[in-house]
Amino acid sequence: MDGLIKGLIDVALGHNDDRDEERNSESREDRSRSTWAEVVSGEQDNDEPSGDRRHGHDHNQWNKEEQEQSYGRNEEWESGGSRPSMRPHKAVQEGYERNEDSGQADYKQGRWNRKDEEENNDGWQTVCKKPPKRPHEVQITHWHEYKRPPSEQEYSDHVEHSVNLEPSEEELSDLVKACDKLWELDLNRLVPGKDYQIDCGEGKKVYQKDDMAQGSLFSWLSENVFRRPTFSRFCSLLDNYNPHEGYKEVVTSQEMQEQEAFIEEICRTAPIKYLHKYLSSKDIVSENYQDFKRIMTSLWFNLYGRGGTSSCSSAFEHVFVGEIKNRGEQEVSGFHNWIQFYLEEAKGGVDYQGYIFPRRRGEIPDSETQLLTIQFEWNGVLKSVSSTLIGVSPEFEIALYTLCFYMGREDNHVQLGPYPVNVKCYRLGNKIGSAFPIAEC
Repeated sequence: MDGLIKGLIDVALGHNDDRDEERNSESREDRSRSTWAEVVSGEQDNDEPSGDRRHGHDHNQWNKEEQEQSYGRNEEWESGGSRPSMRPHKAVQEGYERNEDSGQADYKQGRWNRKDEEENNDGWQTVCKKPPKRPHEVQITHWHEYKRPPSEQEYSDHVEHSVNLEPSEEELSDLVKACDKLWELDLNRLVPGKDYQIDCGEGKKVYQKDDMAQGSLFSWLSENVFRRPTFSRFCSLLDNYNPHEGYKEVVTSQEMQEQEAFIEEICRTAPIKYLHKYLSSKDIVSENYQDFKRIMTSLWFNLYGRGGTSSCSSAFEHVFVGEIKNRGEQEVSGFHNWIQFYLEEAKGGVDYQGYIFPRRRGEIPDSETQLLTIQFEWNGVLKSVSSTLIGVSPEFEIALYTLCFYMGREDNHVQLGPYPVNVKCYRLGNKIGSAFPIAEC
């Protein structure tokens, strides 16, 4: 009887409601991580790591990438406050896949199919799952034109001569000035709010694992973006690689053609023309533009060893596409390009987890920010900290990293428009091991 009376008193006073609220709060804090994306990577199961050393480069220099980006952040990154998030649902876009019949890498329009696993037959949904993505499409049909023979390729016109592409004496003597000039020459850089929209979500520290983004980083991107020649040719390269580090890459004649066509296309733009004039004036490359194109193709696409296996990686694959380390605990390495992020996010391969707090209070990124430090999962594997330049053109990034590789050091403290940046550049002899930007304080 005493227990019954006590129970009635608890109900009257609302004590049970308090307990329910505590349980509900614990449930809300127990967030689930996205695990439904799987790697689509060709015949990776048929290849075994050879265990070869990397041609005498036994050091793990590129592994410093994550160390550099995480440096000091566990204690020094500070919360600048939180803001309410008006998150869009993440969007399913048309994915791309390989043409197994032809044996060539080929983009196909096809809806990324996924059953609504969160919903059962009675229509009930699991409340701890992220909201489903809203579909929007990537127009990629014209990319098939890049599969034509070299003699049938059509390229854009060379940049207008009215643009000043001659490096000044001040720029030739100061890498900071030269990099800022490249930013100015990026005529293809997108405009936030006009060409695309991002939602940074909520912030976090590097070591925090909670998913602070309920939706996608990219809310939308103008369909005209992928009609730009350098952008679309860049996209045609992204399915040429096995994302797992340690598996030898097999480069087909078709893929070699795509590489050369990409270099040809970007060499018609202002940033690359400026780069050539800069490096040739320093006697680093030939004044002959055709020779320069061959050097650029070799620098970015020639294969080298990584993770104990020869011919399994390249500068382009690591920096722009990304790789998954399989030694010990899996982790994402490289993957600093926003276009690759957008496409992978669109087809479900990337799960955006939130931005990393800036070191200074009050400097919270917003939809206008074009240098962003983020955390995400790629094919279910975490990248705890990664930085990327949002909206810049492929030719700008190629020019920036190439210039820092030839003219700079491991740390290159430069200015890119409004952003003070440390462009990290790791070398493997005469090759680019890794390159990426880090926001300066």
